[in-house]
Amino acid sequence: MASLKEVRNRITSVSSTQQITKAMKMVAAAKLRRAQDNIMRMRPYAQRLSGILTNLSSLTEGSVENKYSQKREVNRVLIITVTSDRGLAGAFNSNIIKAANSLATTKYSRQLEAGNVTFLTIGKKGFEAFTKRNFNVIGEFNTVFSNLSFDTVRAAAERAMDGFVAGEFDQVDLIYNEFKNVATQVVRTEQFLPIEEQPVDDSKAATLIPDYTFEPSKEEIIQELIPKSLKIQVYKAVLESNASEHGARMTAMDKATENAGELLKELKLTYNRTRQAAITKEILEIVGGAEALASK
Repeated sequence: MASLKEVRNRITSVSSTQQITKAMKMVAAAKLRRAQDNIMRMRPYAQRLSGILTNLSSLTEGSVENKYSQKREVNRVLIITVTSDRGLAGAFNSNIIKAANSLATTKYSRQLEAGNVTFLTIGKKGFEAFTKRNFNVIGEFNTVFSNLSFDTVRAAAERAMDGFVAGEFDQVDLIYNEFKNVATQVVRTEQFLPIEEQPVDDSKAATLIPDYTFEPSKEEIIQELIPKSLKIQVYKAVLESNASEHGARMTAMDKATENAGELLKELKLTYNRTRQAAITKEILEIVGGAEALASK
């Protein structure tokens, strides 16, 4: 059985840890509120932009050449992963790393064996994980979350887009955590490039596609919208991941605080039992000594 001093030290240590986890939970809750507002404002814009682009693409009937839709034999692959810069967020980062590793070793096993799978990491945790595994890593965008804005994310999107157009990559996939609620984050794996065309049913086209007025022309508008839509797609994924991170950390710290409380109860019970046993032992020793003196 541990001594009273050891149990007291353990109680002090757990109490300090509980205060830290409680404070981290409150900080995560404050950051989550802002991150959640950002993604809620971004989602309608991203969905509307994607819808307009789909409608315009169907109106052109494939007459507009789109360099981001060129399908080639997939020999070189880029996987964009969005993780966080810090841990203590439960399985938030490990789920992304596992999904990316699984994608590379199963779907792109041939390309991986040839050394033609590259990871573009947004977030330090992904960079550290894939570097340790000796994968090809583009790690120049690990400071995105220290200054999260559209401009910083746009640079990462442009790196992937330029690489695809130049033939450096034949396919680009995007893996991130989609924010559902505080306790739920869903890992999403999406094909970023080439753009997958979504055919529109001719029988429903008249009712689905609005009557647009084009200025200067629908072809020029599409060529302008496609790159912007792709950058918005990456920015939305980063905002989703940012909100998911704070939700995961808030949940993890809340659970850690509860566990610390349960552990404190057990330690205090152990402390009282140990103290009672020590007092009982002392009383028995005193009684035994008194009886020995009386017998003389």
